[in-house]
Amino acid sequence: MQNSATLDTPKTSVLHDPLVPRANGPLPGTLPALIRYAAARSGSQPAIVDEDAVVSYADLLMQSQSVARSLIGLGVRAGDRVALWAPNMYEWIIAACGIHASGAVLLPLSTRMKGPEVIDILQRSRAGVLITIGNFLGQYTPSLLGRETPVTLRHTVVLSRGWSREQAKPGDLHWDDFLARGEAIDPGRVHEREAELGQHSAADLMFTSGTTGRPKGVMYAHGPTIRAFDDWSKVVDLRQGDRYLIINPFFHTFGYKAGWVAAFIRGATVYPEQTFDAQSVLERIQKDRINFLPGTTTLCLSMLAHPRLADYDLSSWRSTVTGGSMVPPALITRIREELKVANVTTAYGLTECGGCATVCEPTDSVETVARTCGHALPGTEIRCVDLQGMDVPLGQPGEVLLRGYHVMSGYFEDEVATRAAIDTGGWLHTGDVGVLDERGYLRITDRIKDMYIVGGFNCYPAEVERMLSDHPAIAQVAVVGVPDERMGEAGCACVILRHGFSLGLDELAQWARERMSNYKVPRHLLTFDSFPLNSSNKVIKRELLLLAQARLASA
Repeated sequence: MQNSATLDTPKTSVLHDPLVPRANGPLPGTLPALIRYAAARSGSQPAIVDEDAVVSYADLLMQSQSVARSLIGLGVRAGDRVALWAPNMYEWIIAACGIHASGAVLLPLSTRMKGPEVIDILQRSRAGVLITIGNFLGQYTPSLLGRETPVTLRHTVVLSRGWSREQAKPGDLHWDDFLARGEAIDPGRVHEREAELGQHSAADLMFTSGTTGRPKGVMYAHGPTIRAFDDWSKVVDLRQGDRYLIINPFFHTFGYKAGWVAAFIRGATVYPEQTFDAQSVLERIQKDRINFLPGTTTLCLSMLAHPRLADYDLSSWRSTVTGGSMVPPALITRIREELKVANVTTAYGLTECGGCATVCEPTDSVETVARTCGHALPGTEIRCVDLQGMDVPLGQPGEVLLRGYHVMSGYFEDEVATRAAIDTGGWLHTGDVGVLDERGYLRITDRIKDMYIVGGFNCYPAEVERMLSDHPAIAQVAVVGVPDERMGEAGCACVILRHGFSLGLDELAQWARERMSNYKVPRHLLTFDSFPLNSSNKVIKRELLLLAQARLASA
C-alpha cells in the first residue's frame, strides 16, 4: 500500500497476566494488576494529591480493593456495567480501580450530560450501579435523574464530597455506608475476580459524543490500554515521580487513559483539576511544582493570554501534549519560549482506538509538532483512502484508516454500526481526513463531516484555521462553512482577537489571499469574546455554526 504507515509489532508483548506483579518485570496485562504492580514498586509514593487528600500507591491498592468488595456485596457480577458520574477527583480514580478489580466494566459518564442523556445510557448499558457526586456546579447531581430511574439500576452510591441528606432520594447510598457493606466480603473473592481477567477482558464502555445520532458505546479491553499508554508515556517523557496535573476530564480517554492510567504506569503523582480556569491552573503549577500538563490548544492560549502570566513561576513545567488538530508553529514557539515548556508534542487518537494512535517526538521540529500529529505507535498501521477505499498518493488528503491491537472490540450491542466502522480487513474508518508524508507522519486536516464545498472545491476548516492563526490580530480562530447563493457554501472566520487589536473583513481577506487559494479565503468575519467549548475544551463546531448563521442572518 503506497501510503500506508506502519511500525512493526513487537515479537513479544510487554504485558503479562499473573495476579502477582513483578516490580522489575514486564507490565501486567490488566488494570487491577497494574495497581498491584505500582503499589509493589512505589508503595509509599503519593499516587494522587487532591486538595488535602494524599493517597499513596499502597493506599490506592487498599482503597480500590475495598470498593471492589463493596461492589461484590451489592451483587455486581463479572462483566456487569458500573457507571461513574463525577468530575475529576481522587474518589473517581479509586472507584474506577475498584470497579476494574471487581471484574466489572467501567462506564464513565460526562458531567456535561443532563438527566435524560444519562438515563438513556444507563438503560441501554443495563448498568446496575451508579456511583456519582452529590452537589456539583450548583446542583445535586442525583436529582437530575428525576423520579424515574432505569429498572436495571439497583443502587445509586453518592460520594461523600457533596453529599446532602436533605436532597438525597430514598435509597441513595452514602459512600461510607457503601464501603461498610464490603467489610463482610472475603478479600479472596476480589482476588478470584482479578485472576479471571485477561488482556482481552472488557475494561470499559465509553459512549461517544453522539454527533451523528445517538451515542454509541465503545467496548475496550485492559491489555491494549496498558500497552498503548506505556508507549505513549515513554515518547512524551512522562517520568517516575512526575507531578501530573490532569485537567482533561476523567470520563474522556485523554484524562483517563492518557491521564491517570499513564501516570500509574510510569509511577507519577496525579493532581486532579475539576474545571479549567487559567489563573487557578497557573497558581497550581507554581504551588505544586507541576512537571507534566497536557491539554488542548485552547488551554495553552488561555494561559498565554493571562495578563499576569509573568508573575507566576512555571519553571517546573517540563512537558505538554496537545490534541491532534493542527496548530500554528508560532503557538508551539510561544509555549516553549513564554511558558518555558521544553517538551511540546502532539498526538492523535479517538475513543474507538483507545485514545491514541500516533504521537510526535519531543525532539521533532516546531514545524513537525505544529503541522502533524506524529508517527504511528508500535503495532499500528495507518492508511489514507479516497471515497472508493483506494489509497491516495502520499501528500494527498484521504480518510484516515487505522488497524492494530488497540482498535476497539466493537460498539456495544450494535453490530450494524460496528461493521460500518471496522471493515472486513480490520481497518477502523475514523471519519477524519488526513495526509501522510514520506516519513509516515500523519497530518489531520479535518473531519469529513466538517468539510464544506466552495464552488466545487473541497475546503477543510482546520487547514484554513492553521493559516489564519498566523495573523497578528488573531488569538484564536474557528472556521465554519455557511450557505452562499453564488458559491453554494463559503467560509466564515469566527475569531477571538488579541488584546488591543482590531480586524476587518477586507483586511483579513487581503492578508489571506496572499497565503492561500482564493476559494479558501473566508467570505465572512465574525468576532467573539469566547467560543462554545465541550468538556475537553474543544470548540463545539455545530453550536458555533448555529451562532454564526444567526448573526449573519440578522446582519
